[in-house]
Amino acid sequence: MTRVVVVGHGMVGARFVDDLHARDARKAFSTVVLGAEEYEPYNRVLLSEVVAGKLEVAAITLPRAQHKAEVLLGTVAVCIDRTARTVTDQAGEQHPYDLLVLATGARARVPDLFGRRGADDLPAGAHALRTLDDAREIVAATVNARRAVVVGGGVLGLEVACGLAGRGVHVTVVHGGPHLMDRQLDATAAAVVTGRLTGLGVSVRVSARTEEAIVRGGRVTGVRLEAGETLPADLLVLTAGTVAEVDLAQRAGLDVARGIVVGDDLATLADPRVCAIGDCAQPPEGGTGLIAQGWDQARRLATRLTDSGQHESLPTIGTDVIKVKGAGLDVVTMGVCGRPRGEAAPGRRVSLSDPDGGRHVEVVVRDGRVVGATCVGAGPVAADLVAAYTRGTPAPLDPAQLLLRPVAGSAAPAATPVKMPDRAVVCRCNGVTKGDIVGCWRHGSRSVEEVAAATRATTGCGGCKDAVCGIVDWLQQTDPDQPAPVRERVSTP
Repeated sequence: MTRVVVVGHGMVGARFVDDLHARDARKAFSTVVLGAEEYEPYNRVLLSEVVAGKLEVAAITLPRAQHKAEVLLGTVAVCIDRTARTVTDQAGEQHPYDLLVLATGARARVPDLFGRRGADDLPAGAHALRTLDDAREIVAATVNARRAVVVGGGVLGLEVACGLAGRGVHVTVVHGGPHLMDRQLDATAAAVVTGRLTGLGVSVRVSARTEEAIVRGGRVTGVRLEAGETLPADLLVLTAGTVAEVDLAQRAGLDVARGIVVGDDLATLADPRVCAIGDCAQPPEGGTGLIAQGWDQARRLATRLTDSGQHESLPTIGTDVIKVKGAGLDVVTMGVCGRPRGEAAPGRRVSLSDPDGGRHVEVVVRDGRVVGATCVGAGPVAADLVAAYTRGTPAPLDPAQLLLRPVAGSAAPAATPVKMPDRAVVCRCNGVTKGDIVGCWRHGSRSVEEVAAATRATTGCGGCKDAVCGIVDWLQQTDPDQPAPVRERVSTP
């Protein structure tokens, strides 16, 4: 039996273990998982929803798969001996392996505002948002906080800002880039986003570097910007990106750049018995930092191992769709979006911008397919474009039709899932179709929770939960294949 040690019990490490055992028909693998946190795996993507008060902590726990992996919670790997093929934990116990999978993830990047302090040594009132404990501490801090500064105007920063504003805290977002979400949006789209945030009571500073956190009596009281402006704050949230956790790999002599360098097979270059997946990995195509890529890597590695090296040829398009989960802020981007117009062969771009209405939509079409899109304040358009992008359906000859008809309101969404084809993807993060949900229902899953446990729908970004609930409700009312209620048998004398 092949002994697999997995370092990391987050969303990607746990998914890999689930996928490996689900595919291991011959029971050829045993797994030991070392998890630094003392919790069962939870959906890190939804931490901002906890901060906003939209979800309780218990609601983001991931469904538990039924397998016999040995999971050691609160166990930190400190050393890898590649010659002896062992991993040593903080208690000195050694864990032998035939294959080692590193899923150590990433930690919050802490700007140089406090000297050499890291995320675990911040003054009172300052918090990163990367773990469940971080989210709990931020929620507790909002009870007495009146003014908050969020450093970082990316996706997470905007989600946190909306959540804090919804709790009645006056929020200022400080971003060093030329405009908000500058990795995904162009200046025009970002201006619309800024307008929507302003309407929510969130102030914005862009092209503004935070020079120093002002700390008095061991507590944050404000931040000073590079230009000299001082912003008072009794809550400081750091959402300035992440840094791949590569220290363990580096000490083991593995190739490390921004992440642990791996090949197409996800094995490290120096040692084919050591693989890396998720945020800690740096594959040939580069890391996106999105959970869909990590889950795709987990699936691919599990398939390669159980198929004796044969690669699974499933499409990976759609792993770069980004949705901002901010109350009052609706932003979706995908593919080639927010890129300079001078890039080589970007495709045909069509855009519609309505700043006064808080809307901006742009679609990029190449070779008859949607290869990128940006949607701000246009939910129905975003849903249509995500479907077209992830499914690769042919685009109209006039790409403007992708924008004009839904925005004009001439196309109403279907009242029930009756007309939705079975191949329609409902949960993009996990590739779950309407047909998968119907099949799961007919095999006995009778609630959203049971469907989630069987298919993993709703366990990614959470954006599909309403759709899944709608399909389950529809099936409860209309499915002719529901088993009849069990009636008591009355025995006759």
